[in-house]
Amino acid sequence: MRRAVLLFLALMVVLSTLLGLRLVRERRAAEGPPGGSGVVEGTTVDVRSRLNARVLQLHVEEGARVEKGTLLASLDCTEPEALLAEAEARLAMARAQAQAAEATALASLRASEASSAQAAGTEAQREALAAQQGLATRQAERMEQMGEATTVAARDQARAQADALNQQLAASKHTSAAAGRQARAAAQQERASREQASAAAQGTQAAEASLRRARLSVAECELRAPQAGTVETLVLEEGELALPGTVLARLVDTRRPRATFYLPNAELAAARPEQRATVRADAYPEHTFSARVITVAHQAEFTPRNVQTRSDRDRLVYPVEVRIEDPEGLLRPGMPVDITLDPGREAVAERRR
Repeated sequence: MRRAVLLFLALMVVLSTLLGLRLVRERRAAEGPPGGSGVVEGTTVDVRSRLNARVLQLHVEEGARVEKGTLLASLDCTEPEALLAEAEARLAMARAQAQAAEATALASLRASEASSAQAAGTEAQREALAAQQGLATRQAERMEQMGEATTVAARDQARAQADALNQQLAASKHTSAAAGRQARAAAQQERASREQASAAAQGTQAAEASLRRARLSVAECELRAPQAGTVETLVLEEGELALPGTVLARLVDTRRPRATFYLPNAELAAARPEQRATVRADAYPEHTFSARVITVAHQAEFTPRNVQTRSDRDRLVYPVEVRIEDPEGLLRPGMPVDITLDPGREAVAERRR
């Protein structure tokens, strides 16, 4: 009986000691800087295919570290390359047609200018003949009025000269009208040639756009890393068909990892963007990582249905995301870490008081 009492007392002492130690630890944790536990997350990027083509060759393996621009996979580019050759040929033909149309337009312009000059010269000649014909007609009329004062031969010669100039003027009018119609036709031909040259130039632009699109398709036959990181997964194997939008590889960048932990409602005021933090990982107990707060959530999670009492308010938690500085790449996605917010100047001064 006495031994049982001693064992009971010893057990009570042990339990009291453990409870006291736990209370001390909880008090120290409450008095210490706020923080929490989180999981390391990397920046994940999916490399997708834009073509309907087979995987020709994989140039990396899963787990490989790659830099930005590293060739990850090559696709079968037979059809895109054929389309590229066709686009190049169409562009060469369009450029030749544009040059020919431009030369035709220039020739039409010169012909129109010559026709206009010829029409202007013909019109000037007609006006000169009209003036001569009018003068000759008046001269013949004056000689007719002179009667016996002049000879019959002189009167006949003046009348004949007036009649000849009248016929020449009529012919000149027809020639001038024909030259005017020819000039107008040449001007219309010149406008049509300019429109054809403009259409040929637009055809060249369309061919150039088709060539750029074909080159982009050929460039998509080589899938390269959009950023530095680690190849987490290769979804397709060589020989498999990649459809547009299919994920071929998944990259994870762990050089600037992130982690999210949760702060209770009572400690939320201690977190703010750009605040420094310290991160510790179980895998590296002797090593600490610097971090910086990038976001503090404005909305609580794990919210009770009815928040009425102070204890209920203390159950509210807010996610806080930090960016961890890990230039050596020691941390891995999914690795658990402990995050502690560094106290600010105001908190340090308050503790010293």
